[in-house]
Amino acid sequence: MASDTISIPEEHSIETQGIERVSSKARAHVRISDNFTLWFSANLVISTVALGAIAIPIFGLGFWDSVAAIMLFNILGSLPVAFFSTMGPKLGLRQMTITRFSFGWAGAVIMALFNVAACTGWSAVNAIVGGQLVAAVSGGTIARPVAILIIVVLTTIFSIYGYKHIHRYARYAWIPAAIIFLILLMIAGPRVSIIPTPALGIAEIASFISFGGAVYGFATGWSSYAADYNVKQPEETPASRVFWFTFLGIAIPCIVLEIFGMALTTAYKESGGDLLAAVAQPLGSFGNVLLLLLSNALAVSCGRCSPLYFTC
Repeated sequence: MASDTISIPEEHSIETQGIERVSSKARAHVRISDNFTLWFSANLVISTVALGAIAIPIFGLGFWDSVAAIMLFNILGSLPVAFFSTMGPKLGLRQMTITRFSFGWAGAVIMALFNVAACTGWSAVNAIVGGQLVAAVSGGTIARPVAILIIVVLTTIFSIYGYKHIHRYARYAWIPAAIIFLILLMIAGPRVSIIPTPALGIAEIASFISFGGAVYGFATGWSSYAADYNVKQPEETPASRVFWFTFLGIAIPCIVLEIFGMALTTAYKESGGDLLAAVAQPLGSFGNVLLLLLSNALAVSCGRCSPLYFTC
């Protein structure tokens, strides 16, 4: 008797793995470099640029103390994520499930609720900045709310396919994104100026630490689901390699793009998604195409899929 059930190959199916432990036999993800490309692509996004862009106009820092804060606090913020990511292959558990060992079942529920709130917040930030950019390059044809909705819908569809497809996307997403950012850097570079560091005092130190806190929070915010993205790697995966691939995958793009964003504010008065639109303006229609790619298919989707995949 023929079955009425349509069998969908695993290659094209959506994510079905829940919070249960991934058995040793089910761990077929052996490409250890994915620990780098996942985090590198997820942070090579316009929201990283936007964070760096608040150093001078919002916190009143100079050029070099902004660079110092960005480097120091990104290094510190990447360390916890790299450490927690080593638990994925070891335990085969999602990060929030691992918290039960420290907080118990009830405590883990509370941590999970906080994490959902944080994931929702960061997803909103990325969607809003991406929507701003799409609206800016459309010349007003697409309203900002509509542009934001487009980003949300596209990335939601992508994220439900889960672990395997996110890793496949991340292996290559960073390449065109890096090329686009390099083009924008070549355009903006000659206009960048060095803003002097304000006189050292309590106010300047407070601004340095406050901005550093924002930088640290951006990097270390990945900690709450660090193990989720290598949970299907074999138990014998070297922890040291997982640590360093993860650390570099977060620290490098965050440091480079935040410095880039900070430097742009010395040459342009715009902020958020409008900042990159101003940089690309001399390229005309070609610049609009680059920014649409950056905000839509290449950057924001990967940056949002990581937290959105967790909350799904």
